[in-house]
Amino acid sequence: MSDNLDKRQKLQDEPFDFQITKDQKVLIYWHGKQIKILAGKAAQKFIASISNLDEYDIQLALAKVTGNFKHGNERQSK
Repeated sequence: MSDNLDKRQKLQDEPFDFQITKDQKVLIYWHGKQIKILAGKAAQKFIASISNLDEYDIQLALAKVTGNFKHGNERQSK
C-alpha cells in the first residue's frame, strides 16, 4: 500500500485489533477498546478482504472500515 495513506505512520504501532465471533461478527478494537461491530454482509465482506493481507494492510483496512471515529477531543486514559 502507499505510504501516502499513513503519513504520520500511526498504523506501524498496530493500534487496531479485531476478533471474529462464532456467529461471524467482527469486533474491532482500537488500543484495546471496542469501537465497532461488523455483522452480516459487511462482516463477511471484511473477512474475505483481509484473508491474504499482511499486518500493515490489515491495519489499513481496519482504519478504513472504522471511518472517522476520533476527532481529537476524547479523554486520554491514564
